[in-house]
Amino acid sequence: MATTEFTVTGMTCGHCEMSVREEVEQLGGVSAVDVSVASGRLVVTATAPIDDAAVIAAVEEAGYRAERV
Repeated sequence: MATTEFTVTGMTCGHCEMSVREEVEQLGGVSAVDVSVASGRLVVTATAPIDDAAVIAAVEEAGYRAERV
């Protein structure tokens, strides 16, 4: 398992969390997604190392910005 952490900006509510979670969960190999509007953090757990650019693109698709920690 590989875990990667990102900061996400622009989230303001639970719906924001859900949108980010749904987009990132669609990435191949992702086994868990933990996203928190309170901390602005996104933690992605995958079966193998996941491409940072793919996660960032998924977050942007949801309407927010992400950066690897």
